[in-house]
Amino acid sequence: MSEETTELPAGLRTVADLDLKPALEAMLMVVDEPATEERLAKLLERPRRQIADALRELADEYAMQGRGFELRFVAGGWRYYTRSEYAAAVERLVLDGQTARLTQAALETLAVVAYRQPVSRSRVSAVRGVNCDGVMRTLLQRGLVEEAGTEPETGAILYRTTNYFLERMGLRGLDELPELAPFLPEAEAIEAETQEGVPSFDPDAPDDGPGTSVSRGTDDVDDQTEL
Repeated sequence: MSEETTELPAGLRTVADLDLKPALEAMLMVVDEPATEERLAKLLERPRRQIADALRELADEYAMQGRGFELRFVAGGWRYYTRSEYAAAVERLVLDGQTARLTQAALETLAVVAYRQPVSRSRVSAVRGVNCDGVMRTLLQRGLVEEAGTEPETGAILYRTTNYFLERMGLRGLDELPELAPFLPEAEAIEAETQEGVPSFDPDAPDDGPGTSVSRGTDDVDDQTEL
């Protein structure tokens, strides 16, 4: 009588016994932000080098097969993304003719924060020459920027971009930003403009309370209504 062996169902096998690549695929299908190699290695009880090699092999396999998705290393972790060639099809499905894009004012403000971070709202406003309160609130609400402490000299709140910003831009880190910083005013020039009263408001103050009259730039109004 021959002895028969049966493989245990996946649900009864230990995590360390699972086939590595399918396990990684299953996990990356449900993450809501890029998963780091360290985290995946801990969860799957494997060495980080083994995880890193498997992820790169998967990325290469998807590229060779011409799949509609790809595995990217973005913002310090790995996540599935639609391949750019098929973005139009996905946009039709998800947006259905509607868009939720940032306004030009929001993009300009986000660029200043990205290249000058950490930076206060007053310095961002000095670069753009208009009140940026409304658009900064929008960027905060969308998770593209976050608070990063206070400025020692003035106590103003400082802002920086988030990992979500890197993820949306498809960047591994801030060092991959295009070389545009030399075209922005130097810190001394920004400080001089701020001292001269451009713009004429306190952008680092809390939201306006009842009965407070503040002169706002057109960008601030537009961003509150359009975004």
